[in-house]
Amino acid sequence: MTRKQLLISTALIALVALVLILVPDQPKASYYADKGQVFGTYYAIQYESTADLHDSIRAAFAAFDASMSMFNPSSTLSRINAGVDSVADAYFIAMYRTAEDVHLRSGGAFDITVAPLVNLWGFGLKNRAHVEPAQVEQLLPHVGMNKVRLHVTGDGLQVSGYVEKTDPYVQLDAGAIAKGQSCDVIAALLARNGCENYLVDIGGEVVAKGCNAQGNPWRIGITRPVDDATGELSEVQSVLKTTDIALATSGNYRNFYYDGVEKRSHTIDPRTGYPVQHGLLSATVRSSSCMRADALATACMVLGEEGAIKMIEADSVSACYLILAEQVDDSTTMKVVCSSRWKEE
Repeated sequence: MTRKQLLISTALIALVALVLILVPDQPKASYYADKGQVFGTYYAIQYESTADLHDSIRAAFAAFDASMSMFNPSSTLSRINAGVDSVADAYFIAMYRTAEDVHLRSGGAFDITVAPLVNLWGFGLKNRAHVEPAQVEQLLPHVGMNKVRLHVTGDGLQVSGYVEKTDPYVQLDAGAIAKGQSCDVIAALLARNGCENYLVDIGGEVVAKGCNAQGNPWRIGITRPVDDATGELSEVQSVLKTTDIALATSGNYRNFYYDGVEKRSHTIDPRTGYPVQHGLLSATVRSSSCMRADALATACMVLGEEGAIKMIEADSVSACYLILAEQVDDSTTMKVVCSSRWKEE
């Protein structure tokens, strides 16, 4: 090596050393676990990040609640229901567009204007009471997505809109779609903050990406649908091992009551006005977003086995896992039916 080459090599080594001294060490990523209560249910979030994002997650929950909550009187949804405002924010617009799509795909089995019926049967803002057929008949004319229109201008961050009711008595209930949407909101927050590995679980609706702290696929349990109004029983029917998924489950095995004559489930058929009564106990749906999966799972519960499979098979980005009650002799057993695109790893 010549003297000139030696000087150049020495200078380069010195420069590298100087850079290493001046540039601070980059923070190392760790897995965080964030748990708590939100929207009347639990949340459990795991994510790999260089920073604790708890405050950002709670702020995102608050912003979502201010838009979509039926129990927050100042929320966007509540103000539209009360007729004091018609302005629709980005969360509402995204919800409505997905709800409209699933409404059409399900032949009206999914309908966010079902709120008056949900309240009548005691699963919304009002207490439970005996329901007469005349009460259902009185409310049915005010249910239907054809009685409300969303007008949207702009796109992306500049999107805005307003809601037009052709029937002033129309009331909206986003309960069957908003929980899944909130999972998407938190997943998007994590992604914006550079997270590539995370699991978002809000009341059983799930978005998962990447792998867990052990470098393995996430394990997601599908609950066995056993009648349990307390929510204390939790037996796993099946376990999925997956890296990328948006999943939602709807069922009648927890939110129900007996009116002295019959079991009344929280799943109301907006076409008839009555709680559904069939052998489908729970529907788990995988789709392109958790919001969409949430709405489709509810539609499956309204439609029952045959209608649910038909709807899901016609949707190229979705799959379903249905658990049904099957009568065998004098006993009832559980049967699993899956759509053709459902895969368990």
